Amino acid sequence: MPGPTVEVISRDAAKARAMAEQVGAGAKTGTFGAAPAGDIIILAVPYAAVLDVVTQYGDELAGKLLVDITNPINADFTGFVTPEDSFGAQEIAKAAPADADVVKAFNTQFSHVLAAGRVEGHPLDVFLAGDDAQAKARVVAFVESLGLRPMDSGPLPMARTLENLALLSLGLVAHSVNHTNFSLGVSLHP
Repeated sequence: MPGPTVEVISRDAAKARAMAEQVGAGAKTGTFGAAPAGDIIILAVPYAAVLDVVTQYGDELAGKLLVDITNPINADFTGFVTPEDSFGAQEIAKAAPADADVVKAFNTQFSHVLAAGRVEGHPLDVFLAGDDAQAKARVVAFVESLGLRPMDSGPLPMARTLENLALLSLGLVAHSVNHTNFSLGVSLHP
């Protein structure tokens, strides 16, 4: 059974082509501003740009599943750039069409650690949060297809906690671990 079709979209067409080539497996490039081809849209842009991107695409995202991998962390890694009574995934949900589903996922692990995969034979944990059970089930299936272990943390407001986990990781890098070659996960004990 063939895997999912991947479409890479960027404001910079050359970057999109390079990323599609790196992804391989028949990945294609799309045109920035044109409707995304897929039903699952991974928002792989910095938080500083994501709300503009979601707003620009507008109704083209209607009915889509938006996977928020962003972290709305300030430049000195001491807090967040979102309003105090909100969090990144919620701001994305506000900017998205009402019938788009937002699921927070993939934001608590460093990208190169995720790309490396298993650690000592164990899959890495991908924490996720979202309000729609069917949307989360689709993200769970996608996470599993990558050889990773999905860990559902609950409804979308739990995305705030996941964003805090990313901030925790950056604090560990700055104050104790001093590198990014680690992962956060759950150890299950009998």
